[in-house]
Amino acid sequence: MEVAAATPGPAATAAAAGPEDLLTAPAGNPFVDGWYADPDVLLDDGTYWVFPTTSAPYDDQTVLDAFSSTDLVHWTKHPGVLDLDDVSWGRRALWAPSPVERDGRYYLYFAANDIQSDDEVGGIGVAVADRPEGPYSDALGEPLVDAFHNGAQPIDQDVFVDDDGEAYMYYGGHGHANVVRLGRDMTSVVPFDDGTTYREITPSEDYVEGSQMVKRGDTYYYMWSEGGWTGPDYAVAYATSDSALGPFGEPTRVLQQDPAVARGAGHNGVVNVPGTDTWFLFYHRRPLGETDQNARVLAYDRLTFDADGRMEPVTMRVQDDFSDGNTLGWDTEGGLWAAQRGRLEATAPDGGRAVLDTRFSEVVAEARVRVRSRDGDAGLLVRVTRQGSQVLDGYYAGVSGAGQVFLRSSEGGEWTELASARLRGALARDHRLRVEAVGSSVRVFVGDGTTPVLEVDDDRHRSGATGLRAVGRADLDDVVVAAAPPSTTEVSVYGDCEMGALLDTYGPGDHTAVPDDEISSLRVPEGYRITLFDGPDQTGESLVKTEDDPCLVDDGWNDRTSSFRVEGPAGR
Repeated sequence: MEVAAATPGPAATAAAAGPEDLLTAPAGNPFVDGWYADPDVLLDDGTYWVFPTTSAPYDDQTVLDAFSSTDLVHWTKHPGVLDLDDVSWGRRALWAPSPVERDGRYYLYFAANDIQSDDEVGGIGVAVADRPEGPYSDALGEPLVDAFHNGAQPIDQDVFVDDDGEAYMYYGGHGHANVVRLGRDMTSVVPFDDGTTYREITPSEDYVEGSQMVKRGDTYYYMWSEGGWTGPDYAVAYATSDSALGPFGEPTRVLQQDPAVARGAGHNGVVNVPGTDTWFLFYHRRPLGETDQNARVLAYDRLTFDADGRMEPVTMRVQDDFSDGNTLGWDTEGGLWAAQRGRLEATAPDGGRAVLDTRFSEVVAEARVRVRSRDGDAGLLVRVTRQGSQVLDGYYAGVSGAGQVFLRSSEGGEWTELASARLRGALARDHRLRVEAVGSSVRVFVGDGTTPVLEVDDDRHRSGATGLRAVGRADLDDVVVAAAPPSTTEVSVYGDCEMGALLDTYGPGDHTAVPDDEISSLRVPEGYRITLFDGPDQTGESLVKTEDDPCLVDDGWNDRTSSFRVEGPAGR
């Protein structure tokens, strides 16, 4: 088979798109370097300002930095916009900055000291500056809120100014949330019309912390974080009301971990691109390869709404067009890898790789590839486990300067060519390369074609990281990685909850679980039914599923299946 070279159409890069056209950080998440958490966002005169917590041990959390951008791609760091050395009552645990502009002045609300009772000094403070980048100075010389009210720890505040000019502060930890009304000076708390000052608005029994108020049209969206911030189950939920003070309706989760991308996703801010209905959710998350509780990074993704105004679940997208000139999020080994001129340039005479910290089972990965060495090659890595530059385990779909498109498997550095085809005009030309791996099916596409140029059935590699490989000189760009659409004709079984670590896909019939007792989650197409058995040959106790189940723990069936039966719609 011979494949004609196909030059891809223009990519939706930062140079060609404004913020209203973005789906995520086009040059990749994390969008800034360093350990940070709890981001909130201020849009001021066309510039987006992100204020996060410095993610470190509490005693080291004494300074706040900020980041600014006019295009949500290129970010400038503003270190030390607030320092606890300038807050007489603050000593540690400087958290969750909330910025707001009013009447030409900039207010930065913050929590400090992590007080656990009213006997301690600390709580929520407010600092003020004449510019969004500060420097900010303590406005009061004491906390704005310095005690527990309605059981709410005074932390994690968000300030919201409504269309009528009323300003409110939402806050609270320890499972309770309050709202207070701020005075016009933005540095005082004033009573509501009924004489109360601290009004409890805890929206859910799962509420933990991280309040955020958003208004779209006439609807108020109260957002918060659930779960433990140190664990993988940290998440963002919301509820709506027609009033800034509630009551709020049924809670719904909008962001949670993706076992293929990142864990511990939560504590968010929201921003709307002016004059559009484009919204972004800014949040922190923990990379899959990190276990330290403070190893948190900043990310943002598009926030969308359905026709009834409900927030749709946020997808953690994975892409990088290298337009920001850095390789944040990539682990490189072998040769030289540099993000410059809007692409990733590799010089690796003996071979090298750049890998993202992802763990996809069913995956679609694509990139723009240009090989510059006649005796070299470059392309995509999928389902990579061992990740050395020379010794790795996984699939490699690439283009060679000698005029081939190929699919190879590496096990411990021993390469096996699984399929190949001639590719005309391979050298020094852009090729859009795409790999789809679903179950044991691995397909390779070149250009915008819908027919694979290579297709193999191989089950050596089931799940792992996604990345790039180069031998010789090559340019790589416009990387996009996503979960492949699930099969509509086979049941997918996974070794981890949340559809992680695909074990295999199965059509109708009786099957033995391989490996034994390792199934943790399922994808069941519409009209299909799977019966799980804890004994061999469809014997023992059983459990029936007719739809997806992201975790079998609740059924007491995690890592318990020895055999199963798949039944399809009539006639299958």
